[in-house]
Amino acid sequence: MDQSHFKKLERMYLLANVNTMLFDTTTCKISDGQAEIGLEISEKYFHALGAIHGSVYFKLLDDAAFFAVNSMVEDVFVLTTSFNINLIRPANKGKITAVGQLKFRSRELFVAQSTLYNEDGKEIAFGTGNFSKSKMPLTEDIGYK
Repeated sequence: MDQSHFKKLERMYLLANVNTMLFDTTTCKISDGQAEIGLEISEKYFHALGAIHGSVYFKLLDDAAFFAVNSMVEDVFVLTTSFNINLIRPANKGKITAVGQLKFRSRELFVAQSTLYNEDGKEIAFGTGNFSKSKMPLTEDIGYK
């Protein structure tokens, strides 16, 4: 794959409103069939017990798996069609990193998995998702530039 494709996907992701307005410490590194999404934990992501809410786990796991898939698709945006997560342990400080990897692809279906690690390298969650191609082309209009 062309390195410029990975850079365009990274810029598109980091400039999305959800990452500039809510998850403003997000990092992203995309390569051939893989993606790494990082986030500095902030109290704004905490539930009542003082650790990050499961929705944050989901976002990072889905994003890492999603971009592992889209790294292999250069013409259109892919879509998450299903995603299952397993939460292993809480996290409430430091940086967390989701690592996604493409596991299977056919004409109509992509399967990717991702694992979320705390700053000590301990696994805190994992997930597996199914993805498909959309009809939305990757263009400058959606930040792919």
